[in-house]
Amino acid sequence: MASFDDPGQLPDTPAEAKDDDLSTLAISLLKGVLYREGDERLWNALLRLQGRVRDYLSVLGLELMLDEAEGYAFLKSRPDDEAGEKRPRLVARRPLSFPVSLLLALLRKKLVEFDAAGADTRLVLTRDDIAELMRVFLRDSSNEARLMDQIETHINKVVDLGFLRRLKPASGAAASPPSYEVRRILKAYVDAQWLTELDAQLEAYRRHCGADTSDG
Repeated sequence: MASFDDPGQLPDTPAEAKDDDLSTLAISLLKGVLYREGDERLWNALLRLQGRVRDYLSVLGLELMLDEAEGYAFLKSRPDDEAGEKRPRLVARRPLSFPVSLLLALLRKKLVEFDAAGADTRLVLTRDDIAELMRVFLRDSSNEARLMDQIETHINKVVDLGFLRRLKPASGAAASPPSYEVRRILKAYVDAQWLTELDAQLEAYRRHCGADTSDG
């Protein structure tokens, strides 16, 4: 995301700055998730103008979901009215495959464990770490290379969805497996209520995948 800091230009008047920021915020949010770490200036403008942003986007049938503590904001479609009238959607719903849904659940659980440990603010996992999370729930395969290819495909889909961010390899570590940051916006999509039933959900996943060997 482009930076808006430009010390070589004269500042706008307050009214002009607010109008410009409102347009920029609306466009940025319609394009995807806005992160505090990605653009501090735009994030601060969102905090300052969030009331106007909410009013503006509500006309389009959208709600602003803002988490100041975690530092992200995104849009979701407002629910249909009580009469059941369906509104056109600007934010499309994407159906997820079973393995991708499984991976999101496992990453969310890992994020809870990570936060409970309180060691850091960024959860970073390697491809091999993620593969180990998924392996127990996937059907046994004698072809390890094929299994890893499948897992990488699921990882790439989660990257495309914005819940993982691929990190650049460290200098001199080109041969190491790729690393990914788990984006905290995942917490907004896999909520706490669902997490209370997570163990049962994962057991159902295990049975679905045929990884439960207790049946012989």
